[in-house]
Amino acid sequence: MCNDGCATRCTDNKPLELYLFIDPLCHDCWSLDPVIKKLQFEYGHYFSLIYVLSGKLTRLNKTPKIPNFKDLATFHLSKTIRKHCVDCSDIQPNVNLTSPYLASIAIKAAELQGRKSGVRFLRKIQEYLYLKNQDITNLNILLSCAKEADLDVEEFKKDIHSTSTAHAFQCDLKITNEMNVSEIPTVVFFNNKVEEEGLKLSGVHAYEVYVEVITEILGEKPIPQQLPNLLDFIKHFQFVTTKEISIIYGRPLLQVETELKKLMLQQEVLLIETPRGSYWKYVGRNG
Repeated sequence: MCNDGCATRCTDNKPLELYLFIDPLCHDCWSLDPVIKKLQFEYGHYFSLIYVLSGKLTRLNKTPKIPNFKDLATFHLSKTIRKHCVDCSDIQPNVNLTSPYLASIAIKAAELQGRKSGVRFLRKIQEYLYLKNQDITNLNILLSCAKEADLDVEEFKKDIHSTSTAHAFQCDLKITNEMNVSEIPTVVFFNNKVEEEGLKLSGVHAYEVYVEVITEILGEKPIPQQLPNLLDFIKHFQFVTTKEISIIYGRPLLQVETELKKLMLQQEVLLIETPRGSYWKYVGRNG
């Protein structure tokens, strides 16, 4: 957030801004994560990504199959407001917000230690919820997540109950309302031309759909960067699922499993079984 109290984020000087509206308790948001990761790897040099935490909005139960951009524009892509400074100075922070909002407030507390820290913490609580089947509205679980996400845990403890953190979360709710977001997950695309409206895409779609929208709003075909090799990818994120690697690298599941088993034999990764399924954790040869 900028120093003037305006909720429009201070972002990198890139041609696009993507506002990603999520709820940490929403399974569809977890399903969208591999698509967002791939977008960042291949086209992150074109956009800044801003996470916005939303309350209990409508969740989409089905992922529509969208054959081309024309259909997308007609049925699923809608205009949102022009990008402007959302003034949150009038919000009176409510520090009594509790479950199920505690997880969202905890993410805002983590963000006070930096944007990257906030993203690491978000991914850690998703790991605890969807892979370890843990209650991420429990304060002790959130503290464990903070520790594993390499946060300053004592600072996190203070911030999670602070008025500034409650204000930041309530400001996200105001942004959600200002941009007319009624479903999660939703991505709102803005270019750097302030006079133009943003494009709003709700739900979980195929990767190619998001690339089509970026192409449309840029007015030219973006040039992708090369994906990292598989081991570097796992090392970066620490834990991954076979399915997300399949999505990100565009490889069949069986091929991905074969490659992961080779890395396991080389003692680079470890297969961990959980109540919600299995995932691969980076350990390195000395892990």
